[in-house]
Amino acid sequence: MSHLCPIVLSDDHVARVVLPAEGHLHDPLWRMLEDEDLDLLAARLTEGRPRPIPVFAYGSLIWNPGFAVQDQRRGSAIGWHRSFSISLDHFRGSPERPGLMLALAPGGSCDGLILDVAEDAEAESLRAILRRELVAHELSANACWIEVQTERGREQALTFYADPVGTQQAQLSLREQAQRLARAAGAAGSGAEYLLRTVRGLQQLGIYDPYIWTLQQMVAEEIEAADPSP
Repeated sequence: MSHLCPIVLSDDHVARVVLPAEGHLHDPLWRMLEDEDLDLLAARLTEGRPRPIPVFAYGSLIWNPGFAVQDQRRGSAIGWHRSFSISLDHFRGSPERPGLMLALAPGGSCDGLILDVAEDAEAESLRAILRRELVAHELSANACWIEVQTERGREQALTFYADPVGTQQAQLSLREQAQRLARAAGAAGSGAEYLLRTVRGLQQLGIYDPYIWTLQQMVAEEIEAADPSP
């Protein structure tokens, strides 16, 4: 269905978003997770779980998993939907141009990808995933197991930021989300770039999320309104 709904947001739009000269990748007040913390957290999250460990990807893990993947398959998270609901003043945002991070919110369903962690590289892969996704002690509660419907039936999969805790929530309208993402930029890049890479990753899998497709078109419109140059 996504071929009937073109991607309007483009590399040209992303290039019009000027990145700040400096910024923080993380909140400077956070207590970062060290290797020992990550290993203990991985052990707690995976204790008693069958191998390989399945990870449900719905955003950047789709287009940039960053760990050894043994197998992958389509899946639909039951009772969850995508939502740009976490406010960012670092990473892909700044205090002057705050951004938004994608999370899972209760209700509906969310088509994504289950990535099985390679069993022969489980320890280092889990450490890499948790370091990237959870970052700091203040965010370490944002990993949980959810139900995902796949061709195999209902499975349990590990995911991140499902009904997030310990984060700054931003309950914005769709237009307000588009306005923020069109301007957001930080040390890791822009909100527009993140959205574009996500929508392209979904398209490559044949996944169409009306929310994401509508948002990317609105972000393109916001960027054009702010900078009408071709």
